[in-house]
Amino acid sequence: MRRRQLLAASAGLLAVPTLLRIRGARAQANGAWPGRGPVRLVATFPPGGLADVIGRLVAPPLGQAIGQGVVIDNRAGAGGTIGADHVAKSPADGYTLVISHASPHGFAAGIYPQLPYDPVADFTHLGMLVDTPSVILVKGDSPFRTLDDLRAAARDRNVTYGSSGIGSSGHLLGAVMERDANLPKLTHVPYRGSAPGLQDLMAGAIDSLIDPLTTNVGMLRDGTLRALAMSSAVRVPLFPAVPTCAELGLPRMTAGNWIGLSGPRNLPAPVAERLTAEIPRLLARPELRTRFEELASYPPPQPMLGAAYTDHIARFVADWTRVARDANIVAS
Repeated sequence: MRRRQLLAASAGLLAVPTLLRIRGARAQANGAWPGRGPVRLVATFPPGGLADVIGRLVAPPLGQAIGQGVVIDNRAGAGGTIGADHVAKSPADGYTLVISHASPHGFAAGIYPQLPYDPVADFTHLGMLVDTPSVILVKGDSPFRTLDDLRAAARDRNVTYGSSGIGSSGHLLGAVMERDANLPKLTHVPYRGSAPGLQDLMAGAIDSLIDPLTTNVGMLRDGTLRALAMSSAVRVPLFPAVPTCAELGLPRMTAGNWIGLSGPRNLPAPVAERLTAEIPRLLARPELRTRFEELASYPPPQPMLGAAYTDHIARFVADWTRVARDANIVAS
């Protein structure tokens, strides 16, 4: 009797690894993660930037939804391309994802002569989270009260506009304005990020700044800054009195600083499908929508998922690569 009990127990112990493998395979087939550690969500810009902020907002509910810890991994530098390259070369196992962004996954293709990754082909693009426009900014007491004022001045004298760096969205939008509005005396002043450009704008060292709206909401609300135009397709609900560039005769100055969720190329289908399915649920959460609106960052009117998001990125890359090459903009 004792011997039979021991044999049965031994058989049960031997069956445990097999049972665990079966359960693990079933979990993976259902789009789950084996549970060997947290999912790293790479933010390609420093803490406090829009990609980082959006990542920290979505990480907790995303982790709760997939039953897996999700932690932010900031890998900044070179306009977000360092972090994007890291993810492109990471194992496609669902444990490394990236907050995809208009800079490293869009504008970068046209301004870096030898970008070490393909922003479309080297990723599994899962879906867009939010989009926020750039804004043409001046000081609250600037003599430029409208974009026409700035354009008129730039035909007669040197007028400067700052951006967060060579090849940034602000630089490329300014290049379009210079060309399409025929502004021979509009001069670009690049900075290492938004903060130093804003400091020089407030000090009067530059006339204007083209920068993502999100990082300037507070100063626009209190009147420290004035918005002349937005790069959005339609007016921004938070600032309904500010016209779009297209309304002012500059339709090519329509480009958002979109942010989404992506992984390395060939992400396993169950994982990609599970993550893609969670994006509309995240965007429907009232507390997240409130925070997004406070940041002037808006989900797309209809979910932009999988192939639709990939197509959006491919079109964006093609459009802005032409702009960069026409203007001879090359990142140093």
